[in-house]
Amino acid sequence: MQHKAEKFSTRAKVVTSVAVLAAVGAGVAGAVSASADTPATAAAVAAAAVKGKATTTSTHLTIDAATDAAEAALKAARKEGQRVSVAVVDRNGNTIVTLRGDGAGPQAYDSAVKKAYTAVSWNAPTSQLVKRLESAPTLKDIPGTLFLAGGAPVAYGDAPIAGIGVAGAPSGDLDEKFAQAGATAIADGR
Repeated sequence: MQHKAEKFSTRAKVVTSVAVLAAVGAGVAGAVSASADTPATAAAVAAAAVKGKATTTSTHLTIDAATDAAEAALKAARKEGQRVSVAVVDRNGNTIVTLRGDGAGPQAYDSAVKKAYTAVSWNAPTSQLVKRLESAPTLKDIPGTLFLAGGAPVAYGDAPIAGIGVAGAPSGDLDEKFAQAGATAIADGR
């Protein structure tokens, strides 16, 4: 009886070894075929894709300006004894800076990011966007947005380049006041 168990064990080892070797061989073959294109060929393809009018230049908020805006918003909230979180997103809605103020509620962080995203997406304060829900109630279904007062856009010329969101104060009007303080700090060059 013991002999059969050893025989089965040896057979299992052989089958496992063959399977491992096959998997390793497939991985090596895939790696070799994946590196078949030379870097020069890839660069030539990329260069061909950007000829003509296929590119554009855009303005983005710097990390220093985003940090200044977030700190100004948080400072304005502290002056009024409010515990808030602040978020600054770029023109594409990607988060640049977030600050969670001392004592801010757990919901404030995510809400601030969504308010900033909403403000930059429509290049309007979120308090104005809340009013649009009356005529277009499905706007609130767009992922990542939050239609509550507390978001302020930052524009360069007429183009939105960032959004500042604040959440955690007892009213959206206060949140938006603090977000606007952040936007003003950027405009003032602080």
